[in-house]
Amino acid sequence: MSNPSEDTSKRGELTVREQVFHADLDRDLGETNVTLLGIDLHPVVFPLAVLALGVFVTLTIGLGEQAALAYETVFDYVNRTFGWLYVLAVNVFIIAMVAFGSSRYGNITLGGPNAEPEFSRSGWIAMLFTAGMGVGLLFFGVAEPMYHFLSGGGSFFDASPETPAAGRAATAITMFHWGFHPWAIYGVVGLGLAFFSFNRGLPLSFRSIFHPLLGDRIYGAPGHVVDLAAVIATVFGLATAAGLAALQINAGLDFVATTYFDARIPTTVWSAISIIAVIIAITTLSVLAGLERGIKRLSQVNVVLMLTLLLIVVAGGPTVYLLDVFDSGIGAYLGNFLELSFHAEAFAGSDAGWQHDWTIFFWGFWIVWAPFVGMFIARISKGRTIREFVGGVLVVPALFSLVWMAVFNGAAIFVELHVLSGGVIGPLQDRGRAVALFEMLSFYPFTFVTSLVATVNLVTFAVTSLDSGSLVTSYLTAGGKQEVASRQRVLWPILIGGTAAALLLGNGLKALQTAVIATGLPFAVLILVMVYTIYLGLRREIELHRSAAYREAVTEHTDSEPVDPTHSPVSTRRDD
Repeated sequence: MSNPSEDTSKRGELTVREQVFHADLDRDLGETNVTLLGIDLHPVVFPLAVLALGVFVTLTIGLGEQAALAYETVFDYVNRTFGWLYVLAVNVFIIAMVAFGSSRYGNITLGGPNAEPEFSRSGWIAMLFTAGMGVGLLFFGVAEPMYHFLSGGGSFFDASPETPAAGRAATAITMFHWGFHPWAIYGVVGLGLAFFSFNRGLPLSFRSIFHPLLGDRIYGAPGHVVDLAAVIATVFGLATAAGLAALQINAGLDFVATTYFDARIPTTVWSAISIIAVIIAITTLSVLAGLERGIKRLSQVNVVLMLTLLLIVVAGGPTVYLLDVFDSGIGAYLGNFLELSFHAEAFAGSDAGWQHDWTIFFWGFWIVWAPFVGMFIARISKGRTIREFVGGVLVVPALFSLVWMAVFNGAAIFVELHVLSGGVIGPLQDRGRAVALFEMLSFYPFTFVTSLVATVNLVTFAVTSLDSGSLVTSYLTAGGKQEVASRQRVLWPILIGGTAAALLLGNGLKALQTAVIATGLPFAVLILVMVYTIYLGLRREIELHRSAAYREAVTEHTDSEPVDPTHSPVSTRRDD
């Protein structure tokens, strides 16, 4: 082994820690890349990703109803045949996250003992949250519980529709879908990417998580396939989100114009496409501003806007009732946590099918989003201990989601039970999910302000998602390199937004959404394998910390006593 005491930051040379942990590492990130118009590209992943994107969009639009029917058939088959696997897999993820955070592995620092966080804790949490949920909370915060209110709790709760009992059921189910389980999915992927990249010096790409099983084959065909699948899932998932956000922004602008200015803003496909163009333009500016001034600041703006909207609804609405809804909802959610988590419709009888339309749909959606959100979480989490990572990723954003869903669900149910039956449900059934939030806000004070805040928040969330998505796809299509040119990052929002616009124009957005969710199954299997490879990596980390080679390397490098060999120490640092 070469002298481990020689620590240098020069390109191509390894730090003390890297020499000990992987002395045979002789690859430079992106060493096989090609440069095109100043853009550093992986020669396999990038062209195949663009080709797959073009073929899918062309076929979806060209085949029209045939494509939609094919996607729907696959979606139904996957959900009804493998729903049980989704249920078990997501529970494995949440168990794994708790186990990693609470065990001896929790002391390991992502990036090594001396790694420092790049962002303050508040900035880190803000970026975590806005990348992981964002538009979804605004889009489904009112719409989803109203559907459960109409069904009486689907196949799980036996409640009469449109009753107080149905309201309780709707609150618990919505909390379940937006609570701890989605963040466990994101967390597993993010932890794996962060550990193998920052602690092992491997590329910041999906393939690296499988290094304990594949070894150097991650740089060959198996690794290309894994990264390609992650790019496609990220682009299609973000295109779907951008399309849905554009439709809801369009609905919000029309609501404000109609209600307060006696005017109309057309809710047409071309209006939505125009909104997507504006989002792309703002995203481009954010990308050029950089990670610190772009995504970080937008994420903080997102949180401020959401808190403003939340506080206005709580203060201007039935405050005590909303607080009661939160207490009761949390009780119903946690009281039924295990049964909800493992619920399958083996005994659902005539109610069978509800779980596939909702729970399995959401699990598939979160799983497909995991490559994008997980990589972004990994990128911003260097310097955090695994215990801090688990707490920040699994607990804090989930708690905010629970509060949000309780307030907006409770505000809508209050309208239905105590103000005007059908006041929110009627427009929802007539004009779709995009109008549900704004119709609920119309029953409360400061409607003009809250509607504008919600609309602006939708825009900033969409921009943040596209910006962080461009970061992720740039890494994946640059061989895992973490330093990519701005022009490279600008390319992806244009491609993602263009995909959303083309599918809206060709009436293919619903088809895309269906197709994306259907791909959740293979990703669920991949993430299950990741749980095992992460365990192997963390176990090896502890073994190496206990090794004489590591103690000797640290001693020689620091000319001091070695660190505690049983744990990766946490650096002394200040979080603002």
